[in-house]
Amino acid sequence: MEKIKIGRVVNAVALRGEVKVYNYSGYKERYEELTRIIVDDKEYEVEKVRYQQHMVILKLSGINDRNAAESQKTKDVYITEDDLLELPENTFYIRDLIGLAVEDVDSGKQLGKLKDVLQPSSQDVYVVELAGGGQIMIPAVSEFIKEVNLKEGVISVHLIEGMIP
Repeated sequence: MEKIKIGRVVNAVALRGEVKVYNYSGYKERYEELTRIIVDDKEYEVEKVRYQQHMVILKLSGINDRNAAESQKTKDVYITEDDLLELPENTFYIRDLIGLAVEDVDSGKQLGKLKDVLQPSSQDVYVVELAGGGQIMIPAVSEFIKEVNLKEGVISVHLIEGMIP
């Protein structure tokens, strides 16, 4: 089963074996809904979740002192596909979008493939690797992103003058 990275252990907390996790998921409360997580390749039950500013503090089964918690530093935190949340309509996991073909709805031409999704602010930005070389950035808003079809593996976009060099 595929693992999905949702964080990284950055430190131990206090003396009772808690670990401090930098959250990658964008929804830190997600940890409260999990009964188990995977740290590198070992599965742990989540016994307790609390927060310290933007960090998630976890008490995991079998990690009962500071030394055991320290040994987890720099390890990645994962969930499995079964633990993924059901997303609302027209919302997608970035991992499902990367690599999709990007097609111009006006010309019908394939522009290239989605290389990355940047999340610099309230709106995402799609980074498209152009078939002829180079890349463009497209704001992920309805004005430009007309359809995402995961089954066909295509993102249909409408571009305005100046978006393609």
